Amino acid sequence: MSDKTKRVVGFTLGCFDLFHIGHINLLRNARALCDTLIVGVCSDEYMLNNKREPIYALNDRMEILKACKYCDVVVPEDTLEKVELYNKYKFDILFVGSDWYGDERYIVWEKQLKEIGVSVVYLPYTNEVSSSKIIQKIAQMRQIH
Repeated sequence: MSDKTKRVVGFTLGCFDLFHIGHINLLRNARALCDTLIVGVCSDEYMLNNKREPIYALNDRMEILKACKYCDVVVPEDTLEKVELYNKYKFDILFVGSDWYGDERYIVWEKQLKEIGVSVVYLPYTNEVSSSKIIQKIAQMRQIH
């Protein structure tokens, strides 16, 4: 296959719990910049150890993403290590929300990925929406009613 016909593979990773417009924006923007978008979904164990207990189990979160037209491949994942992910999926572009821009880990990962020819693209973060904020809003509404 010549360079002119090479398909560009993108990768992004997230928890994708309580699927919302911010997730859709990230996936839509990422898919517009590649031919195939692989979406890694953080395992339940990862969420328990690093964020909170997931509302939806991993299999449910994966099924929701599989139904989204912007996701070509959906895979379970339990690592954040970007070079390890590259070695598994051989992507050309890593898509990340702009809220991670400047994060120390991403500075290191960007350098490592650049050395192997992978670009890191920061996509606009959708302000004022996150699964954690949705959970907080529901809790507040329950207190009011």
